[in-house]
Amino acid sequence: MADTEKIQVSDLSFIGYINKEEIQAKVSEIAARLNEDYADKNPMFLVILNGAFIFAADLIRQFNHDCEVNFIRIKSYHNTESTGNVEIFMPHEIPFEGRHIVIVEDIIDTGNTMAAFLPVLHSKNPASVSICAFLVKPEAHMHDIKTEYPGFVIPKKFVLGYGLDYNGLGRNLADLYQLSK
Repeated sequence: MADTEKIQVSDLSFIGYINKEEIQAKVSEIAARLNEDYADKNPMFLVILNGAFIFAADLIRQFNHDCEVNFIRIKSYHNTESTGNVEIFMPHEIPFEGRHIVIVEDIIDTGNTMAAFLPVLHSKNPASVSICAFLVKPEAHMHDIKTEYPGFVIPKKFVLGYGLDYNGLGRNLADLYQLSK
């Protein structure tokens, strides 16, 4: 995608970053690895709402084995910044014990979200936990969070589209955009 494509979302301007064809190729690449690694494990895909829902839908449709899908909501952003405050909304009825859990996340930025959530999840005694993230920003990491299934590794820039939003807007964009300078 040419970075000359510009869009306006609310009060901010964005330029093209990663196009939908590149995104779908990366999703297929990750799905192939998951198919190989979890073929006989009946994993539970634990999708982090709201941002990961589009990535998760595309990814899980390409998983060719038995699996379960559950959703939780974790909020840690306000406007274009990670707040450092993490709110976890998790139904108590999800049976994690003894299960192979694949967390499906839109972006690993500071790592605050996973640093807050992983101890909660591990306290439920799953057989294994791995993280699958559409985007990873190593420059922004404040915690040592291992992403076993990374999508795109990107610099510390605010991005929008393919599930990621700016104040609730832009999730529906098929391409990924970055904030204009």
